[in-house]
Amino acid sequence: MIIKSIELENFRIYKDYNKIDLTISEDKNIYIISGKNGFGKTTFLMSLVWCLYGKQMQEVDDLYRKEIADQGGYPKYIPNSLNRKAKADGQKQFSVKITITDAILPELSCDEISIKRTFHASAGEDLEILVDGFENEMVRELADTKVASGEIFIREHLLPIEIAKFFFFDAEKIVTLAEANSDDQRRNLSRAYSEILGIKKYELLKEEFDDIQKRIRSKNASKDEKEKLNLLEAEIKNLDLGISINEQTIGELRDKKDELRFESSKLQERLIRLGNTMSVDDLEEIREIERNLDSRLKEIVSEIQDYMEIIPFVIAGGKLSEVSEQVNDELSYKANFLNQEKVLAVSENIITDLITEQKNFKGVLTRDITDFYYNTISKLVKKHFYADIPDLPLDFKPIHDFSVSEKNELDAFIQKLKFSFKEKFKSLTYQNNQVRNEWTQIRRRISDAEAKAEDAVVREDRERRDLIEREILKIEAHLELLLMGIGKSKQDIENKKRIKSEITSKLKASEVNREKDEYLTIQIKKIKTFINQFKERKKVSLEKQILTGLQTLMHKKGFINEVKVDITGEFIDIILMNKKSGVIQKQGLSKGEQQMYATALLHGLVKESEIEFPVFIDSPMQKFDEEHALNIIKFFYPDISDQVILFPLVNKELTQKEFKLLEPKIAKAFLINNIDPDKSTFLETSPQEFFTTYNNLYNAD
Repeated sequence: MIIKSIELENFRIYKDYNKIDLTISEDKNIYIISGKNGFGKTTFLMSLVWCLYGKQMQEVDDLYRKEIADQGGYPKYIPNSLNRKAKADGQKQFSVKITITDAILPELSCDEISIKRTFHASAGEDLEILVDGFENEMVRELADTKVASGEIFIREHLLPIEIAKFFFFDAEKIVTLAEANSDDQRRNLSRAYSEILGIKKYELLKEEFDDIQKRIRSKNASKDEKEKLNLLEAEIKNLDLGISINEQTIGELRDKKDELRFESSKLQERLIRLGNTMSVDDLEEIREIERNLDSRLKEIVSEIQDYMEIIPFVIAGGKLSEVSEQVNDELSYKANFLNQEKVLAVSENIITDLITEQKNFKGVLTRDITDFYYNTISKLVKKHFYADIPDLPLDFKPIHDFSVSEKNELDAFIQKLKFSFKEKFKSLTYQNNQVRNEWTQIRRRISDAEAKAEDAVVREDRERRDLIEREILKIEAHLELLLMGIGKSKQDIENKKRIKSEITSKLKASEVNREKDEYLTIQIKKIKTFINQFKERKKVSLEKQILTGLQTLMHKKGFINEVKVDITGEFIDIILMNKKSGVIQKQGLSKGEQQMYATALLHGLVKESEIEFPVFIDSPMQKFDEEHALNIIKFFYPDISDQVILFPLVNKELTQKEFKLLEPKIAKAFLINNIDPDKSTFLETSPQEFFTTYNNLYNAD
């Protein structure tokens, strides 16, 4: 996938029509876009995120989530993106358009896709997607409305939102990849890894085959079984519908909460000014601490809820161990089924011969002696010829039918319960109390700074703010209930799907569909085997890519001796090991080391990706010393993707020496030319003239 061009019209500081041409050049894949702080570099990146994801841009980066909340929610935030001069001139809309070529979409063959998102003051948002210059039926049929169908096409077919963190790579903030430790953070990262590595698409394919087979088998169900299956299907649909409604309500409540929080903040500022005990800058600093505490508290509560869900498993620990033993026996049974049959066959042959020979025996054999020989023969045959076969009852039957990878997941889960649950839950409870105490102290400081005067204006402001804060608390309580409800509904759906699977797995296809069923069984088995092998290949390859990247970048040779990629269930974790096979905590790395880890991770993921996408890198050399920066320039950025767009601050994040090293790979270079406080434009310059033009434009030495 290559971005051919980006067009902005009246979007924030980019007044009127502005186009930047990123046409690919042969053997040159790097584009430089630079400008001084405040000239529109961050705005340009933000315009791309908005064009692709609209309101969901806040899921891409916490920066956007914070900005949107600070301005009172998305409905208030996005209208403010209309250029101020354009608005003063009576214009009412702005737009961003991205044109893409070389997109590989199995469902859609095309040369070019254009995405244009427009906001109009009276009509709201519009999203237009053209495929080779025309609206496309496949895109149009994805949802009921034009905007919704376009957003589904982008998220599910073109550029999934999970990978946007890597598509828009902020080299300074991406260190959060090394700090992710909550289950929610790990889950979100794991989804991104799965999407980028191509694991998700094969798992979805397996699910599709499973669903087809279940439908075929259900046609041959009895009346009672059909009623149960239909009831389960209806309940699943209702739960899905309920989740959709709740998610929509959550979005509306969050917008309302942001709007109220914005009003409350303004009232708070006024009360503090009247109280004359704290500056607005001090207040903003405290608010930032409050926001961080809020964010951390939500993470802790989310983790506690995750652990609350597995408490029943802790209580039933003994039963889980029994299940594990049963699954172990089943795997051994499957692996040694033929040998078990041989033991029985040989034992039966010997016993048959013994009965024949017994007729020639003149002595008396009691029933006890006969039984003894018969039982002992089976044991001795197994002992001397098939010693590796586990001792299982003759009537042993498999119950769970786990694969080896599923068994490993079960063992990992049991290990987690045995060794980490108690300490982790205790730690989370302590952290929860600690953060809540800090939050209470911060709130008290803010409250103490507010005006204590009792004149009518102050009293009215305080009463209004108290009312708003109570309303916010109600909304937060409602949100928590809705989120818990969604979590429970998702669990219920999984349980009902499991029951459906249990029913359909016992059914046999009718004679008419027998051949299809057998074909699907073979294909599902092949896909499961392929997925396990594919995961293992990607795991080994990604481990090698990340380790090579880290060893190339880091001064401390051998500091990271091994990289392990652990794929268990829904989680994909990346573990760094030292020479003594001890785990290196990524949170304990310096900021520079964390950025090197994130860069090596990005490089490894792009190399192993099943999705080809360009990479936009903001603050490319932040936190790097000279040697590290040179390594990045030589070995990473030219090789990281077919199209790499760098947004450096000249001299601070990209020196002339570093630029010269990149120059052979630079296709185009642009400077953001700031005409006045409300207007910036793009000035294209040849790579050879880039620094001269920069110095002339900004009067730099």
